[in-house]
Amino acid sequence: MKVYYSLEDFKALDKAIVTTGTFDGVHVGHKKILDQLNTIASKNNGESVLLTFFPHPRMVLQPELELKLLNNQSEKIELLKKTGLDHLIIHPFTKEFSRTTSLDFVRNILVSKIGAKKLVIGYDHHFGRNREGSFEHLKEFGPVYGFDVEEIPAQDIEDITISSTKIRNAISNGEIEVAANYLGYKYGLNGKVVEGQKIGKTLGFPTANILVDENYKLIPKDGVYAVKLNISSKPETAYSGMCNIGVRPTFGQNFKTIEVNLFNFNQDIYGERVQLTFHKRIRDEVKFESIDSLKTQLIQDQTMAYEILDQD
Repeated sequence: MKVYYSLEDFKALDKAIVTTGTFDGVHVGHKKILDQLNTIASKNNGESVLLTFFPHPRMVLQPELELKLLNNQSEKIELLKKTGLDHLIIHPFTKEFSRTTSLDFVRNILVSKIGAKKLVIGYDHHFGRNREGSFEHLKEFGPVYGFDVEEIPAQDIEDITISSTKIRNAISNGEIEVAANYLGYKYGLNGKVVEGQKIGKTLGFPTANILVDENYKLIPKDGVYAVKLNISSKPETAYSGMCNIGVRPTFGQNFKTIEVNLFNFNQDIYGERVQLTFHKRIRDEVKFESIDSLKTQLIQDQTMAYEILDQD
């Protein structure tokens, strides 16, 4: 897959089969669109192209919402590589770009700049200024500008239409398994191991404190999770553990941390880049009356995490 960080870097193709959208999460519904895109490209000796944007349009047009995303750029690129896509264009989204009319978007970008001969879009997709463009518009523009258009119906799981928004809501509510079902993979985050206050070590449960670089990355609901962790320098090994997300109320802390206790692990990984994968939420974060009661609960959490990860 070739990656371009601006439309200006892309040279129009002879036969581009194109889709467009934010594709946050690259979830099951997105994969259905991309599978169809690749199939059509293969049958027509064409090349599949995804035009997406960064920042997310809502981050630019509605900054007050403080939108959190399922993927940072590197995560999104890695997920898209696995789909078999030929070309990925990540175009900068600005307020100026948001004023592009639906006609100009189709004529000047999809057709002239990319070379679209067929568009494949998801159900209820809108584009252009004020989201004025729709499937009906594309059907009207197609004969004029020489492209076909195909709409992919909504992808349902258990009669619930999948969307990035629903997945974000599930993760924010701690419903990690629901999110994984919609995503088609287990939710995770990437970060760097940094020094903490070493409270876990004094309890007999040393932890790796993970700092997530991007403030727009969605962090799951506070609580304790069964997790696996991959270290960038040893990507072939997934270490089992349990993770606490929260403010450690037992110790009067008032800032959030992401701490992982790895089982049967005693290596120094300060400064390492890691990927954390969430398998199941075990419980809420709780303020304990004593350190002993906290230790007792941590032993129970560890036992439960072992059982969850052994079955996964």
